[in-house]
Amino acid sequence: MNIAKRVENSSWYRKVDSVIRTWMRKFGLKALRISIGIVFFWFGILKFFPGMSPAYELAVNTISVTTFGYIPDSTIIIGLAIWEVAIGIGLLTGKLMRLTLLLLFLQMPGTFLPVFIFPELVFNSIPFVPTIEGQYIFKNLVLISAAIVLGGFLEKHPTGGVKQIE
Repeated sequence: MNIAKRVENSSWYRKVDSVIRTWMRKFGLKALRISIGIVFFWFGILKFFPGMSPAYELAVNTISVTTFGYIPDSTIIIGLAIWEVAIGIGLLTGKLMRLTLLLLFLQMPGTFLPVFIFPELVFNSIPFVPTIEGQYIFKNLVLISAAIVLGGFLEKHPTGGVKQIE
């Protein structure tokens, strides 16, 4: 029997593994919800301050191009900041989770538009070397996946939060 099998079959390993998995089941969803809530809240707050967010100009330019310049830049960024802060607050509090996740999923397609509209700003070398802005965009795949997991555990009540796994 190899070493890995011996360790897996030992009683101490099974006990430690059980304790760790129980802890993960107990706190994992809440940690996921709060951590992505922090990301949305923090990144949203930064958008209130010109030059503080690495995605500030890219976000404004993308929305401006897709709305044919009809929305003033100041309105775009304030609206986006409020939108992201609202998502962050919803995730941090766990309240109105359906609405929060709806806002999140409505925003996400727009976050990928720069890949197609401004590829020269998203990649140093297309398609393998993203710029910092490109990395900022592609991290949204993790946020989308996390939101899918959270949505899968929503309580039946329309405003209910994420239920814990027993």
